[in-house]
Amino acid sequence: MSSQDIPEENLPAEQGTAHGAVADDKNPFADPGLPPHEHRVQDIDEQAARRSERVVAFLFTLSMLATVGFIASYVTIPNDKSIYVFPIGHLSAMNFALGLTLGVALFCIGAGAVHWARTLMSDAEVADERHPIEASPEVRAKVHADFKQGAKESAIGRRPLIRNTMLGALTLVPLSGLFLLRDLGPLPKDTLRHTLWAKGKRLVNMNTNQPMRPEDIAVGSLTFAKPDGLEEQSEDFQQEIAKAALMIVRLQPDNIKDKRELEWSHQGVVAYSKICTHVGCPISLYEQQTHHVLCPCHQSTFDLSDGARVIFGPAGHALPQLRIGVDSEGYLQALGDFEEPVGPAFWERG
Repeated sequence: MSSQDIPEENLPAEQGTAHGAVADDKNPFADPGLPPHEHRVQDIDEQAARRSERVVAFLFTLSMLATVGFIASYVTIPNDKSIYVFPIGHLSAMNFALGLTLGVALFCIGAGAVHWARTLMSDAEVADERHPIEASPEVRAKVHADFKQGAKESAIGRRPLIRNTMLGALTLVPLSGLFLLRDLGPLPKDTLRHTLWAKGKRLVNMNTNQPMRPEDIAVGSLTFAKPDGLEEQSEDFQQEIAKAALMIVRLQPDNIKDKRELEWSHQGVVAYSKICTHVGCPISLYEQQTHHVLCPCHQSTFDLSDGARVIFGPAGHALPQLRIGVDSEGYLQALGDFEEPVGPAFWERG
């Protein structure tokens, strides 16, 4: 701001005398000094100061409530629930609530600190001389004195309402990040060990969306199936099919080498998880003559005639088999869930 922008009544009587500096050969530009300090309404009216104090305390309190709301949202809102927010569209309810509450919590701390500084802390402009980068003992002493003076002028000691609400807001906000660590523990429980398959659940062809009979499956063919009742329009379809997708292959019973595989099959029809046990890619390549299936991602190969054991590639264990039979109407049905977790090895596998 130039001296022309400052009202004449706010300018010193003689420019250059404020700091004892005048224009000369060494300093061709005179120091204009600073305009007289104008007091804010909070500096002269204690009621106005009290109002500002309550505003700051309100913002800090709102931050605390928003942090509590963040934690409550994380605990209570299902991660598969969606809501419609105009004009954005459908969003994850949990993500929307977490973003909104954490944003409010952080914004209110910042807004409260800014309002506190602009209305209640000292706003007097102080000119200071430049000094070398290395601080001398005198400078360090001055910094300590300035810090104490700043703390005194902030009125943090005289305004416990602001101090206490600020400390509460700053204490609660880190809990938002700390609370996210809860999912690193055993919270998933045994959900990764179970799928939608259960006793009596029919096998439905993924292509025709119709229940399957043994005679519908030709020897040497590969068919994909899903549990009856799981529809693509369902919100949790992708989550559930990622665990419940099946490969249905019909072999000659004499070609099945594994005893348990033969017992869990029906007339040579075997059902195995379609999810590779390496990194969870969907298996889709079947070699009819060798009864081998190949994962297209990293070439893990499984022998479906021998318990779907791994014969090549990085997969760590065989594909889980689903025990199947037929119901009273002749449709293929599951006789239970998988007896081991589907997909790649994970930290709960025991």
